[in-house]
Amino acid sequence: MIIAASFVQLMLLSILLGLGTAVVYPTFLAAIADYTHPEQRANSIGVFRLWRDLGYAIGAIITGIIADIWGILPSIGLIGSLTIVSSFILLFRMNTSLEKEDIIN
Repeated sequence: MIIAASFVQLMLLSILLGLGTAVVYPTFLAAIADYTHPEQRANSIGVFRLWRDLGYAIGAIITGIIADIWGILPSIGLIGSLTIVSSFILLFRMNTSLEKEDIIN
Protein backbone atom coordinates (compact mmCIF):
# COMPACT_ATOMS: atom_id res chain seq x y z
CA MET A 1 0.00 0.00 0.00
CA ILE A 2 1.30 3.45 -0.86
CA ILE A 3 1.31 5.83 2.07
CA ALA A 4 2.69 9.34 1.85
CA ALA A 5 5.29 9.82 4.57
CA SER A 6 5.82 13.49 3.75
CA PHE A 7 4.03 16.42 2.21
CA VAL A 8 6.13 16.12 -0.95
CA GLN A 9 5.11 12.48 -1.38
CA LEU A 10 1.47 13.44 -0.83
CA MET A 11 1.74 16.12 -3.51
CA LEU A 12 3.40 13.73 -5.97
CA LEU A 13 0.71 11.12 -5.39
CA SER A 14 -1.97 13.80 -5.81
CA ILE A 15 -0.40 14.84 -9.11
CA LEU A 16 -0.39 11.21 -10.24
CA LEU A 17 -4.08 10.91 -9.31
CA GLY A 18 -4.84 14.11 -11.22
CA LEU A 19 -3.04 12.83 -14.31
CA GLY A 20 -4.99 9.58 -14.18
CA THR A 21 -8.25 11.46 -13.82
CA ALA A 22 -7.31 13.76 -16.71
CA VAL A 23 -6.83 10.69 -18.91
CA VAL A 24 -10.02 8.89 -17.88
CA TYR A 25 -12.79 11.50 -17.78
CA PRO A 26 -12.45 12.84 -21.33
CA THR A 27 -12.74 9.28 -22.64
CA PHE A 28 -15.99 8.80 -20.72
CA LEU A 29 -17.51 11.89 -22.28
CA ALA A 30 -16.13 11.00 -25.72
CA ALA A 31 -17.70 7.54 -25.47
CA ILE A 32 -21.05 9.08 -24.57
CA ALA A 33 -20.75 11.47 -27.51
CA ASP A 34 -19.81 8.63 -29.86
CA TYR A 35 -22.47 6.14 -28.77
CA THR A 36 -25.55 8.31 -28.34
CA HIS A 37 -27.80 10.04 -30.79
CA PRO A 38 -27.24 13.82 -30.83
CA GLU A 39 -30.77 14.40 -29.49
CA GLN A 40 -30.09 12.14 -26.49
CA ARG A 41 -26.55 13.32 -25.77
CA ALA A 42 -27.38 15.87 -23.07
CA ASN A 43 -29.65 13.39 -21.29
CA SER A 44 -27.00 10.67 -21.50
CA ILE A 45 -24.32 12.93 -20.03
CA GLY A 46 -26.74 13.88 -17.25
CA VAL A 47 -27.41 10.23 -16.43
CA PHE A 48 -23.68 9.47 -16.47
CA ARG A 49 -22.95 12.34 -14.09
CA LEU A 50 -25.83 11.33 -11.80
CA TRP A 51 -24.48 7.79 -11.37
CA ARG A 52 -20.91 9.04 -11.12
CA ASP A 53 -21.77 11.51 -8.36
CA LEU A 54 -23.92 8.95 -6.53
CA GLY A 55 -20.96 6.60 -6.72
CA TYR A 56 -18.75 9.23 -5.13
CA ALA A 57 -21.20 9.83 -2.29
CA ILE A 58 -22.29 6.27 -1.60
CA GLY A 59 -18.84 4.85 -2.30
CA ALA A 60 -17.24 7.16 0.25
CA ILE A 61 -19.72 6.07 2.91
CA ILE A 62 -19.41 2.35 2.15
CA THR A 63 -15.62 2.33 1.90
CA GLY A 64 -15.40 4.40 5.08
CA ILE A 65 -17.52 1.85 6.93
CA ILE A 66 -15.42 -1.02 5.54
CA ALA A 67 -12.23 0.80 6.53
CA ASP A 68 -13.56 1.32 10.07
CA ILE A 69 -14.54 -2.33 10.46
CA TRP A 70 -11.81 -4.23 8.56
CA GLY A 71 -9.13 -1.64 7.77
CA ILE A 72 -7.89 0.41 4.84
CA LEU A 73 -6.61 -2.46 2.67
CA PRO A 74 -10.00 -4.23 2.29
CA SER A 75 -11.58 -0.86 1.55
CA ILE A 76 -9.07 -0.09 -1.20
CA GLY A 77 -9.33 -3.68 -2.44
CA LEU A 78 -13.09 -3.25 -2.86
CA ILE A 79 -12.59 -0.09 -4.92
CA GLY A 80 -10.00 -1.81 -7.11
CA SER A 81 -12.21 -4.88 -7.55
CA LEU A 82 -15.21 -2.80 -8.60
CA THR A 83 -13.02 -0.92 -11.09
CA ILE A 84 -11.77 -4.17 -12.62
CA VAL A 85 -15.29 -5.64 -12.80
CA SER A 86 -16.68 -2.51 -14.46
CA SER A 87 -13.86 -2.48 -17.02
CA PHE A 88 -14.64 -6.09 -17.96
CA ILE A 89 -18.33 -5.24 -18.28
CA LEU A 90 -17.41 -2.44 -20.69
CA LEU A 91 -14.97 -4.67 -22.54
CA PHE A 92 -17.59 -7.31 -23.29
CA ARG A 93 -20.72 -5.17 -23.63
CA MET A 94 -19.53 -2.09 -25.50
CA ASN A 95 -19.58 -2.45 -29.25
CA THR A 96 -16.58 -0.63 -30.71
CA SER A 97 -17.36 -1.27 -34.36
CA LEU A 98 -20.20 1.23 -34.67
CA GLU A 99 -20.04 3.71 -37.48
CA LYS A 100 -21.04 7.33 -36.92
CA GLU A 101 -23.86 6.95 -39.43
CA ASP A 102 -25.31 4.02 -37.45
CA ILE A 103 -25.53 6.15 -34.31
CA ILE A 104 -26.96 9.23 -35.98
CA ASN A 105 -29.58 7.26 -37.93
